[in-house]
Amino acid sequence: MNIELTDKELRRLLDMVYIGNWILNSTRGTDRIEDYDQVESIILANCAKAGMNALFEIKEGRVIPSAAFENGGIHEAIADYEDTVFFEILAEELARRDMDFEPIGPENFTELTSRIDEYIEEFEQNGMDNISLNK
Repeated sequence: MNIELTDKELRRLLDMVYIGNWILNSTRGTDRIEDYDQVESIILANCAKAGMNALFEIKEGRVIPSAAFENGGIHEAIADYEDTVFFEILAEELARRDMDFEPIGPENFTELTSRIDEYIEEFEQNGMDNISLNK
């Protein structure tokens, strides 16, 4: 299969592949899913053909993202995503706790979403500043 991409589209595809691989493999240690690493290497090899040599390096015969690529802002995008997901999950868990973890159905869904929205608003205004744990 051949896919025709402009240099800009290839660069965006590389970002998406890197982010996807990061999400799938970054917490796996040595138990990485190699198929995703291979796809990332294929996309990086195409960067070489496009003259985007600063985005990759070859290590132990494998094409990998360069330090310049990894330090060029892609992890800020990942961190923004992680922050958003963290606060959304925390808001939902706190809202469910407030509702004694009762099953959610049509009769209490509005209450749940209202509580989630209140927590999200709090986090947007104050971050973690007002969170405390009582033992």
